Amino acid sequence: MKIAQKEKPMNELPVMQEGEGIMLFYPHVPATAIEAVTEVLKSRWIGQGPRVAQFEKEFQEKFAGGGRALAVGSGTDALHLAYILAGLKEGDEVITPVFTCTATTIPFLYMGVNFRFADVDPETLNINVAHVRELVNEKTKAIVCVPYGGLPCDMDELMAIGQEHGIPVIEDAAHALGATYKGKKVGSMADFTMFSFQAIKHITTGDGGMLVLKDPSLATKAERIRWFGIDRSNKQKGNWENDITEVGYKYQMTDIGAAMGLAGLHEFDRTLAHRQGLFKAYKKGLQGADGIKLIGADATDRTHAAWLCTALVERRMDFMNKLRSMKIESGQVHYRNDRYSVLGGRQDDLVHMDAIEENYIVLPLHMHMTEKDVEYICQVIKNGW
Repeated sequence: MKIAQKEKPMNELPVMQEGEGIMLFYPHVPATAIEAVTEVLKSRWIGQGPRVAQFEKEFQEKFAGGGRALAVGSGTDALHLAYILAGLKEGDEVITPVFTCTATTIPFLYMGVNFRFADVDPETLNINVAHVRELVNEKTKAIVCVPYGGLPCDMDELMAIGQEHGIPVIEDAAHALGATYKGKKVGSMADFTMFSFQAIKHITTGDGGMLVLKDPSLATKAERIRWFGIDRSNKQKGNWENDITEVGYKYQMTDIGAAMGLAGLHEFDRTLAHRQGLFKAYKKGLQGADGIKLIGADATDRTHAAWLCTALVERRMDFMNKLRSMKIESGQVHYRNDRYSVLGGRQDDLVHMDAIEENYIVLPLHMHMTEKDVEYICQVIKNGW
């Protein structure tokens, strides 16, 4: 990649937003969420109550494609539940991406499940299907995939591998609410799909998550495990037998979080359109730019949810320092999981991850930005670093 070196005069740059600069992330809390939370705080229910049920119902109608949605306290809670419901047990083996949030992998440590890291696809930074095919064997009990940044994985190929080997595909779609793959919504394809409502996601509940079950018959068991192993509906009816027969967790969402979630859900289409508009502006603004390649810009069979805008650049520290000097924040956000001792340490068979490790960078993209901000960022980049 050839780096542009010529500086453009400052008076020719587009105007940046006023204030302290352009932040990498910024939470988006709708004004209606504040009103809704206030109502909940004045009500009888502030824990898991009617608004959680309403949030689940409305969410599954919009995203689950016939599956069942279960609201929980975090995306990590949802992943752990998915791994349990998928039947994973101590000593089992799964294939999971090396490039993801540690939340994807950490629950395996709770469970004593062995994991094998799959390499990245250098064009998408998603899990590399060819490497998955090399890794899968008679010990493999599940495949985990992550649509990095909001760009869907190669779901047809992954689901085919799962069907061929009789194992579930579990999608950590923390980044990908609103994305589609060949016309299908993320949330309607994998056997289990997790969404995150952490502070800076498309929809936030402060922290929270949703697990979508392709098989709705698993919902009753999932609800028990979510709440200490107790059959909560029967307990509230007064006919619970006062016994717990399986290990459960405290993974439920509260009505406070669900009130925020409903507010975000009701304006989700506008949120998604704004974020996708910013990503489109990056594609336009960086077209033909030297020294930078935008991840996901060339996708034609899938739509990007635009949670992250990630690029590959040369001399990353120089790039970050240049942006910082112009009051633009950037960062790596996620790291290869095999850098962490607790997850087994560095592997030597991840050639594509090795190749891009020093080059990927995340650019600002959030609801407090405008397309003028993106234009400014793109011009700063095109001036060289």
